[in-house]
Amino acid sequence: MRIETRTRSNGDALQAAIAGLTDERLLANIPAPLAVAFSGGGDSLALLLMTKAWADLNGRRLVALTVDHRLRPEGADWALRCRRRAEALGIEHHTLVWEGPKPETGLSAAARRARHALLAEAARRAGARVILMGHTADDLAEARAMREEGSTVPSPRLWSPSPAWPEGRGLFLLRPLLTARRAELRDLLAAWGEVWIDDPANIDPSSARARARRALSREITAEGAPDARLAVTGAQGALSGVVEGAAADLRLPAGWLGASTDAHADLSAVLICAAGAERPPRREALTRLLDRIRSGEAFIATLAGARVVFDGATIHVVRDTSDRRRGPPADVELPTKQTIVWDGRFTLHAGAPGIRVGHLAGRAARLPSPLRAAVLETPAAARPALPLVIHPDGRLGCPTIRQSPEIEIRAITLERLTAARGMIMDEAALWRMAKARHPS
Repeated sequence: MRIETRTRSNGDALQAAIAGLTDERLLANIPAPLAVAFSGGGDSLALLLMTKAWADLNGRRLVALTVDHRLRPEGADWALRCRRRAEALGIEHHTLVWEGPKPETGLSAAARRARHALLAEAARRAGARVILMGHTADDLAEARAMREEGSTVPSPRLWSPSPAWPEGRGLFLLRPLLTARRAELRDLLAAWGEVWIDDPANIDPSSARARARRALSREITAEGAPDARLAVTGAQGALSGVVEGAAADLRLPAGWLGASTDAHADLSAVLICAAGAERPPRREALTRLLDRIRSGEAFIATLAGARVVFDGATIHVVRDTSDRRRGPPADVELPTKQTIVWDGRFTLHAGAPGIRVGHLAGRAARLPSPLRAAVLETPAAARPALPLVIHPDGRLGCPTIRQSPEIEIRAITLERLTAARGMIMDEAALWRMAKARHPS
């Protein structure tokens, strides 16, 4: 069985199917705009046009975002074409530039990371919570083929949190074209009289994606169907019993992993979130850690920047402040009246100048006696990772233990884990979460 390309006469059905996926995830008639990643290629142009039609019907404003990676001399001209096309449609447009030197190895992964970070930052500035991207069914098959060749590129999903951290916190990606074929989108654009940009990199034989695209040609075999279904339905796992501590640490019953449908992915997400990190651990290391947990014997271990303390019943995961590869951050001065993410685990907002923040590790003895006593009530493994604030007059504080009027602080590990494990399934859930954080 093969997934065949629809004929042009089925363009209306295709648009209706894509609009249905959009309806399922997005809200109508709210002030927050939707961000659309617009490269000018056929997929992203089809996305922009279809999203514009949906937005006009549903009272939503759009912001088109184009990334110039500064990897090709034509990039600036392409970005200009994107701006003119978006503005002709009455859509606000911003060009985002990946500045600075480019790595000699791992360029594709670095460009992907930079692209997502730039899109997330621009969407946040615009007030958007959702970024629409133009990946298709062909991209699903190509990603699978690239992984078979040794790449680590992930499969795009219909709805997923932004992979950029911390830039993408609280932002989600929607890919409503995942059930569409690239060829049928171009047939539709041609019928509309549209012209799009063809990037030469898509046929460059040195590119893993181009090789996968050439090998797959215009056919996607039935082996691609499970990926497509997963991408549309998403994965969801319960977070019942997971508790976030004062050090943005996570505590969970051992049975939580036993009930998981994907224990490797769940444990990886817990480690990354509690550590405030980005890079997942290797599967072999995860397997060894899972085996130790399943043995029921107590142990202490470190992995992926996280410290794991298991007592036979509860798994306690906290940022490993002694991790040599990552290292503890130096004390940093907080900007005044500006919210930042510190150590990948907390948002901080200083209401007065000159306040610095760092890890408590090695400095608990310098705390005032009442505060030190309160700190000692937290689990020993979590204490080094507690945030320590140093005021200009030398006063020390632990704002997650004792609130300070000059500091607003919020742990974001459990919120990140909730998003990573598929518990926020649409824009309505995003708004409910935002309202819970700011009831006023």
